[in-house]
Amino acid sequence: MSTTGNGGGEARRTGTAGSAAARARLRRAVRPAAPQPPAGRRRGGGSAAPEAGPGAQGVQPAPTLAVPEPGALPGLRSRPARPFPGGPADAARTLTPPSGGSLLDMLKVAIAILDTAGRVVLWSPAAEELLGWPSELLVGRRIDELIPDQEQVARIRAAVQDTLRHGRWAGHAELRDRDGVPVAVDARISLLVDGDGTPFLQVNLAEAAAVRAVERDLAVRDALFEQSPLGIAILDTDLRYTAVNRTLAEMNGVALEDHVGRTTGETLPERAADEITAIQRQVLATGEPVIDVTLASPVTTRAGYRSISYSRMTDRSGRVLGISGTVMDVTERYRAVAKVEHARRRLSLLNEFGSRVGDLLDAARIAQELASSVVPRLTDHSAVILLQAVAHGDDLPRHGHDRRTSLLQLGTASVQDGPEVDVMLRRGARITFAEDSACGRVLRTGVPELLSGADQLEDVTYPGDPKMQAAHDLGVHSMLVVPLRARGIVIGLLLVSRAGYREGFDRDDLAFTVELADRAGSSLDNARLYARERTAALTLQRTLLPQQVPQPTGVEVAYRYVPGSSGTEVGGDWFDVIPLPGDRTALVVGDVMGHGLRAAATMGRLRTAVRVLAALDLPPDVLLRHVHELADDLAQGPDEALLATCVYAVFDPGTAMLTVAKAGHIPPVLVVPGEDAGEPTHTGGPLPGGSGRILDLPSGAPLGVGGVPFESVELKIPEGSLLALCTDGLVESRDKDLDVGLGRLITVLQQPYASIQAACEAVLDTMEQGREPDDVALLLARLGHGQTSAPTAGWTLPAEPTAVSRARRLVRATLAEWSVEDLTDTAELLVSELVTNAVRYASAPIGVRLTLGETLLAEISDPLPDPPRERHAAEADEGGRGLELVHRLALHWGARAEGIGKVVWFELALPGNEPAGES
Repeated sequence: MSTTGNGGGEARRTGTAGSAAARARLRRAVRPAAPQPPAGRRRGGGSAAPEAGPGAQGVQPAPTLAVPEPGALPGLRSRPARPFPGGPADAARTLTPPSGGSLLDMLKVAIAILDTAGRVVLWSPAAEELLGWPSELLVGRRIDELIPDQEQVARIRAAVQDTLRHGRWAGHAELRDRDGVPVAVDARISLLVDGDGTPFLQVNLAEAAAVRAVERDLAVRDALFEQSPLGIAILDTDLRYTAVNRTLAEMNGVALEDHVGRTTGETLPERAADEITAIQRQVLATGEPVIDVTLASPVTTRAGYRSISYSRMTDRSGRVLGISGTVMDVTERYRAVAKVEHARRRLSLLNEFGSRVGDLLDAARIAQELASSVVPRLTDHSAVILLQAVAHGDDLPRHGHDRRTSLLQLGTASVQDGPEVDVMLRRGARITFAEDSACGRVLRTGVPELLSGADQLEDVTYPGDPKMQAAHDLGVHSMLVVPLRARGIVIGLLLVSRAGYREGFDRDDLAFTVELADRAGSSLDNARLYARERTAALTLQRTLLPQQVPQPTGVEVAYRYVPGSSGTEVGGDWFDVIPLPGDRTALVVGDVMGHGLRAAATMGRLRTAVRVLAALDLPPDVLLRHVHELADDLAQGPDEALLATCVYAVFDPGTAMLTVAKAGHIPPVLVVPGEDAGEPTHTGGPLPGGSGRILDLPSGAPLGVGGVPFESVELKIPEGSLLALCTDGLVESRDKDLDVGLGRLITVLQQPYASIQAACEAVLDTMEQGREPDDVALLLARLGHGQTSAPTAGWTLPAEPTAVSRARRLVRATLAEWSVEDLTDTAELLVSELVTNAVRYASAPIGVRLTLGETLLAEISDPLPDPPRERHAAEADEGGRGLELVHRLALHWGARAEGIGKVVWFELALPGNEPAGES
């Protein structure tokens, strides 16, 4: 058959020989055989159904179709297959859905052949599936019977007539399926003519909803493909373009028709196409999509960046058709992201540098950190040059800089090593420059400079500078000379340079480097101020500490003072050794809370107060109480309270007694020699070691706190014992208890050493590395029993008037025995005066003791605690001149508390040992 249509004429008829036979063959081909009813059953309620077919003349119209009841035979649309009214009961059959996964399976087109009277001649399986009516029930019946209303029937009849006139018709209709449900279809009717010229109508039916869905999908596809701002490409399994949109063609700079049939490698430059082709092959082979991969633009005339995405395409049956890809120009996005990332890295560098130098107070270390922080992220080589005044903590110069300005290169960093780098970047090198050079101009004006090219780089320092020749040999082609400023004064220079193939500096790099240099300048100035204050505090502190430590009788002393590290300020640690009457010695160690000049000044006042009170020969607990009462006057300022710790110990070699009291300080450590130590060594001899322990003392409150009374403890000390007093900086650490540090100190001191000085060095060598960077005061004292050959005599006298004369006789006899008769008259007079005072005011026995050492020491004790008071007697007074005589005739005199009473003592110089200026 052939399709024929005209624009307004009748259907063309073609006559050939044997046309009647051809028509008969067509009728037999399209007319189904009449089914035979099964035995015992009758069709249509017992009446035979008349045959109907195309071309049958004079046949009455078939009865109107009625919606059948549900049956047992399923059709293609999953509904029961029911017999056509009046047809055979076994005419229904099960239809098998076609296999496949193409678009035709999704959009099924039903085909029916009608004669010119509108009777069904042929009913395709697709039509059976669409409406549920099997062909056996429809062939020979009018298509009108499938139309739900008369209006639709009229439209269809008009469409048939229009097709017969014009050859074709298209439109929408509603047909009733086997369940009686109206189905909207999109219909196409075409005129067919067989070889004999007999006309037939071919009806193509498709479900209207499916057609609209496909049309919508195609419209979306066309809109996306043709109007999309993204470049879109479709490639087959050989990775050849089958379709591209205009956007991609413009991106690639290649016409649309020049893409089709070619691969990416044949379309784009080879270097760029290789990377894209590798991605396409990966997607085609694995099926894993590649999303948003950013590549440089392959078109050299349109430099930029692209984002590409590829995914594999398969049909509904899973067969691989090729790949699809989208290309988006992301140049602006990439550059914006790159700019943000660039700014983020710069900000990260600033923050990192700030954190690295935030707690540094050493100019040389800050300079090195600055030089290291910019290599290699900003530059290939860097140097930090500072004024000598900044490096040494001196005052900033008030005049302008010239070629005589002393500069030191204190920070260097480089991406490589070699002799040229050593010449250009030598730490500690003294830098000179010409006044009209780049360094001279930046130092003088404070305006940074960007230098590029060989001519400008020769002008950095001075002509012929070996450092610049080394820079040339290293390939340096761009340099920034940036001032380091503080308080509006240029205190140094930051030089950064790039070499080799690295891109030269631009204005953004210059602005960032200036900001970095400004931050570094503030840190460097803080380090300079700190160095100056620390130097002043150290000078003050060392001035206030003992300049010469005495070596009293029976005591060998060694000491060390270690200032805090450069990361902290000078503290208020101090020590002192104070000789007392009777060959006794006071050992003191203290720590004023705080740092800096004020702490050092407070330490000096506190040490002076302790020395003054020690001269009164007060017991340790009484002395600490008096110092605490002076806390307000000793404080660092009117709004700050004194807070200090102290340990005060008095050793009497004559009695081997140690009296100790402390005010919130760490306890002393005592090391007693072992039994196998032998005879005690004298001053300067080796330390035998021994067994150490921490002295158990009442803690006492720190000076300035109060609320806890101070208490003294007396200990009998074996000869040759080692007493260690120290501040907390020696034994405290961040992560360990104080007991750990004290235990380490005991372990060190228990070892034998060649001398007490060697023991001091050993203690400092074992300080905890993780300790707080505080200053340290250490005082070691080896305690002996004095000179064994020093003669001593003592007596106890009753508190009676006869005690005075007896004391005079005992003194005279003893001095004669010791062969110092020259002192007899003075000694008798002064002893009698002091014994007289004791007899007058005391009511208990009186003690008298004489000791002959480097001086003659006389001590008179009584149970009365009140100290004697010196007064000036009038000319008419008969008494009151005793203490005045003692004051005038004795070399030294004083009083101290002892037990519940007191001891009044005086010293007389031996003949030949009188102080200069005395008669």
